[in-house]
Amino acid sequence: MTRKNRIRAAIVTATALVTAGTVTAGVSMAGAEAAPKKPSKKEIAALFDGWNKALQTGSSKKVADRYAKDAVLLPTVSNKIRTDRAGLVDYFDHFLKNKPVGTKTKTIINVLDANSAIDTGSYYFILTDPKTGEKRRVDARYTYEYEKRNGVWKIVNHHSSAMPEG
Repeated sequence: MTRKNRIRAAIVTATALVTAGTVTAGVSMAGAEAAPKKPSKKEIAALFDGWNKALQTGSSKKVADRYAKDAVLLPTVSNKIRTDRAGLVDYFDHFLKNKPVGTKTKTIINVLDANSAIDTGSYYFILTDPKTGEKRRVDARYTYEYEKRNGVWKIVNHHSSAMPEG
């Protein structure tokens, strides 16, 4: 083997070793980087804001889009438990006639992991009577359970009930 070929072989070997080391390090680093990051409490709190904005559109379908297909809704102003899209749309068809505007008064957020969180607390709605235009305030407590599904945060469980002591 000529001196030139030995140098070339040494360079090829060294390059192969460096490349192998880089690939190995890249694999182990990629695994660490691929671990899903937990959302911030602020990010979870913003999900309510998005839901509340959907209410402002007046479209029950847009509100229902914020819920998972298998979501459960225990609504504020209905005795029926809603467990499918048709039930959600039906509830919001009626609720949205009152032009609800929600405001949180207390929120407690528990981020469970990268794909699930719970937002619970109290809020109130200003509702407008569609016939008289009269406004009334309904204070309630709530729980939203969120899951990230296919990269999108969805409501999987929503419980809202009027405060028992008005």
